[in-house]
Amino acid sequence: MEYKNKGYGASLETSGERWEPPKKMITVNMIDKMGTDLSVVNAARVSYSKLKNRFEDKDEKLIAFLAKHNHWSPFAHASLQFRIKAPVFVARQLVKHQVGLSWNEVSRRYVDFPPEIYKPDEWRGRPINSKQGSDGTVDLGKTIDHNLETTMESCLILYNTLIDKGVAPEQARMVLPQSMITEWLWSGTLYAFARVCNLRCKPDVQKETREVADKINYHCGEYFPISWKYLIDNHT
Repeated sequence: MEYKNKGYGASLETSGERWEPPKKMITVNMIDKMGTDLSVVNAARVSYSKLKNRFEDKDEKLIAFLAKHNHWSPFAHASLQFRIKAPVFVARQLVKHQVGLSWNEVSRRYVDFPPEIYKPDEWRGRPINSKQGSDGTVDLGKTIDHNLETTMESCLILYNTLIDKGVAPEQARMVLPQSMITEWLWSGTLYAFARVCNLRCKPDVQKETREVADKINYHCGEYFPISWKYLIDNHT
């Protein structure tokens, strides 16, 4: 049996070559944006039929007031678009955020190249006093770790075999694991992404999900520094 990756990632053959996950598996790239901190100011001041051409120090006080009193609509006039790659189990957590956001994802009904498979750097332990989250690390040992890699490899080989036999991608995908990397475009308002980050950048959030949120947090703060300072909570 032979497995050949038609898309991206390493090729696997029964000759003994082992599957190795790519080093950088979770990525968040900002590919578009609209507006600046001044856009937020002008959206608020239009109530008085005013329009400004440059940002001034006093405008920061207005932004602080808007954020403090939850006047969110001016922040909806600024927006960003991200292209994100992350495991399916991360995507299924984040897609729950719907208000002010739009999501379009790679469809396994249409593409049939073997996907990348996520492998964590370490295995985290189950907490004693909580039904969710993680605590510490677990040493699985070489045998179990090898079995895990073999299982992931077998899923990819089986998927490729089904495709080669003519099975429709919409059905062949059922053998792919939740650790499969998926990719999506995520667009939304600055205020909507602030809600995402205020929930998903917390210390008790799953590590992989927080990694995505932390990257979004960075980009939003880079392009909307004043607004973001007052919209985002301090999670440190």
